[in-house]
Amino acid sequence: MRTIVVPLRFGLARRTRKARLHLAATAAAGLMLASCAVGPDFTPPPAPDVTGYTPEPLTSPRTDREGPRVPGQRFIPRAQIPVRWWAAFRSQPLNALIRQSIEHNPTLASADAAIRIANENALAQRGLFYPQVGANYNVADQQSSNMATQQGPGDPPQSRYTLHTAQLTISFVPDIWGQNLRSVESLDALTDQAQFQLEAAYLTLTANVVTAAIQEASLRGQIAATEHIIKIERDILVILQSQFKAGQAAQVDVLTQETALAQVEQTLPPLQKQLAIQRDLLTALAGQFSANEILEKFDLEHLSLPRNLPVSLPAALVAQRPDIKAAEANLHSTSALVGVAIAARLPNITLSGNPGSSAFKAAELLTPGTLFYTVAGSATSTVFDGFTLYHRQKSSEAALDQAGALYRQAVITALQNVADGLRSLQADARAVQAAIKAENSAKATLDIIQKQLALGQITQVTVLNAQQAYLNTAIARVQAEATRLSDTAALFMALGGSWPAACTTPVWRDCVLTEAMAGSVRAVDASIR
Repeated sequence: MRTIVVPLRFGLARRTRKARLHLAATAAAGLMLASCAVGPDFTPPPAPDVTGYTPEPLTSPRTDREGPRVPGQRFIPRAQIPVRWWAAFRSQPLNALIRQSIEHNPTLASADAAIRIANENALAQRGLFYPQVGANYNVADQQSSNMATQQGPGDPPQSRYTLHTAQLTISFVPDIWGQNLRSVESLDALTDQAQFQLEAAYLTLTANVVTAAIQEASLRGQIAATEHIIKIERDILVILQSQFKAGQAAQVDVLTQETALAQVEQTLPPLQKQLAIQRDLLTALAGQFSANEILEKFDLEHLSLPRNLPVSLPAALVAQRPDIKAAEANLHSTSALVGVAIAARLPNITLSGNPGSSAFKAAELLTPGTLFYTVAGSATSTVFDGFTLYHRQKSSEAALDQAGALYRQAVITALQNVADGLRSLQADARAVQAAIKAENSAKATLDIIQKQLALGQITQVTVLNAQQAYLNTAIARVQAEATRLSDTAALFMALGGSWPAACTTPVWRDCVLTEAMAGSVRAVDASIR
């Protein structure tokens, strides 16, 4: 039988489904008839029969040896992904912000509650393995009429008495076709699904925080580059104004430069607006109100590019990525519901009993002669229902086909995400190198033109072209570096991150956030270098 998740407090305790169902079955073994669970027995889908993500063999990102030097990255096949994968960016502010997000973001609290809801529903369904017992106690004071026997003034008085009745109502439906067994199996699978959805929410949250922090760093870099260009253009404007006063430049050249400066300054407020919005996003991800802005700030200089990137095999990806595991749990739940629909069409047996005692006084309830009981058994079967149950079974079977298709789509999408991430990083390395080369060339050109402008040896059109080229290449370089960092985070997310499955505490946050786990992450990180 497959291994599943049984949440104790936050869903980390794991045991087999066979053991859990055996616990309920043995507790009622003396009361149940032998059951035979109808419907399909669930078998986990096989891993995809591929060994890679791209048609060609996996190669690490490469750059031109003759171009500017850029940080390299290396793909490590079959390596384990660290639980705290974001620590590879080597940013203490980022680590602190993710800790805040995990502790305070309401999305994870909602996912925790969803696990408890699903688990309690599964436990409630297990109650039907046992007889259902009810108790009632009734006291009735009665006075009978003597109208039929009344003959005259000397007639006897009316009779009056009090009757105390205590009884139990017991009913039991033997699970002879495994209908309840399949219902519990379906609800257990939904509990698994809720657990995996928590893992997915955790992975999405951490990846969103990393990506948002990188975007903030990118915006700060673009703002810094723009402010640097504004300073250069103001210096050029001062030179032109001095030349105009000396009669060495035309007024149109000064006005043209003033226009160019204003155009660059015009690009600054939108960047500052985006930065403010990005800060609001990071604050919300940390589970805080926008008025309580986070203290952490990010720039590209303090975000290190992860050099060694673990790449798991497709078979390991299927076993690790939470959205795939959630799709598998949904497939399992739907498979069990087919058995429920089949069992609903078969005959059922109901056993019932009503033991009790009835007496004129409460103290006499257990005396001889006051006890009574009723024992009954009934068998019911649907003879004709207009094919209602038949079509419900067919609907369940169609839902199973749908769940199977959704599972396959989840696997295909996951492999596509990893392939996209690998190809993106391969292209990003060359893009960053080209952006740095272009920026260096544009800066060198602008430096020469500034000197020539001071000597009056260059036209204003050439100056404007050089300024615009440097602005464009500086912004492009910042964006290229940020894109490379973001694509690295996207690869970690596409690979499913890592969940602390070996955690011994029921509170999963402790395993993610403790220093002991951080130490194991450093050990894993060192092992893949």
